[in-house]
Amino acid sequence: MISLHTSPLDQPGTGDAGGMNVYVVELSKQLAELGTEVDVFTRATSSALPARIELMPGVTVRNVAAGPYEGLTKNELPAQLCTFARAVLRAEAIHEPGWYDVIHSHYWLSGQVGLLARDRWAVPLVHTMHTMAKVKNLSLADGDVPEPPARVLGEEQVVESADRLLANTPDEAQELISLYGAQPAKIEVVNPGVDLEVFAPGDQAAARRAVGVPVDAVVLAFVGRIQPLKAPDLLIRAAARMLERDPALRARLVVAIIGGPSGNGMEHPEAHAELARALGVDDVIRFVKPMERPGLAEWYRAASVVCVPSYSESFGLVALEAQACGTPVVAAAVGGLTTAVVNGQTGLLVDGHRVDDFADALARIATDPYTRETMSQAAVKHAQGFGWELTARRTLAAYRTAAETMAAEVF
Repeated sequence: MISLHTSPLDQPGTGDAGGMNVYVVELSKQLAELGTEVDVFTRATSSALPARIELMPGVTVRNVAAGPYEGLTKNELPAQLCTFARAVLRAEAIHEPGWYDVIHSHYWLSGQVGLLARDRWAVPLVHTMHTMAKVKNLSLADGDVPEPPARVLGEEQVVESADRLLANTPDEAQELISLYGAQPAKIEVVNPGVDLEVFAPGDQAAARRAVGVPVDAVVLAFVGRIQPLKAPDLLIRAAARMLERDPALRARLVVAIIGGPSGNGMEHPEAHAELARALGVDDVIRFVKPMERPGLAEWYRAASVVCVPSYSESFGLVALEAQACGTPVVAAAVGGLTTAVVNGQTGLLVDGHRVDDFADALARIATDPYTRETMSQAAVKHAQGFGWELTARRTLAAYRTAAETMAAEVF
């Protein structure tokens, strides 16, 4: 596997680490459980990191020195592709030919390296986009910056040349075809999964005591990177609107913004705290740093509803994790969220990004015990259909198809 721009060892929820990190880690673990050894090549971000780290038996993370360890943005990483690719090729060269059976690249930067390795090693390249520039540029948030033309071109090259493209949802598969001209026969839809052991239902009162909120509170939660694309400001604005409509709710309302600054959100990291003060709701807002998964699961269980108001999402693992914990979700009706959330059953999907619409949806679930309980039960059942083992088995099938297709073309 190639995950150039973000390491599977990084803490999701800040910087460039997010759902893709979870995806690479969990898929690699499950592939190892199924008997497939995995090497994950990533760019080293610290001189203290060893060249190899065993994530678990069968999964090795290889930290490649390519450019300065710190301070490089994703837009500056293309200048390091040659150095990174050279290290990947040298790692294979010490073995007999045929050491690797397949390359699985994640995000377009990794795909560029994967194309070079594919041609050198004569093994298939399977690529997962995770996010797409053309999709993001069609639905930019206020204050967000369009993805550069170089990324668009790089993605087009990877889509054209990869042997197999893994799409998270049927919607993403259609976007690959309509926006990038992908060949439908090369696309395989494989839903991401969720760790159903960590993210599972539990006692809400106990969870609230664990995270330090009142047992009788109305808890709204956002989980993710703090940047315009993810729209945590929309939850803050919706909470303010809910308090305008029902001032008595203030005594019980807790709004948790869980995550760290990312992307152009790093330019003004205090923006959301300033927004909360300007709207007069800073007394109900809690900013919580990213945390390990067991702690995050407690927050999911403590929440009355989890809000995922993103402008685009290839899937939306947060929505799935929350539902696995028995917490309904209010999400924007974009991208993979329309697959992750069953509208009207496990949560509510909101068309557009109007504050009033999100305030309506959040209040409908969070302040109505019957609606919340009914959706909670359906959410758990829905999430149980998305285990990582199923994702790994379907991914392995895609690897085999890619290898068989390449072999047939050669002979």
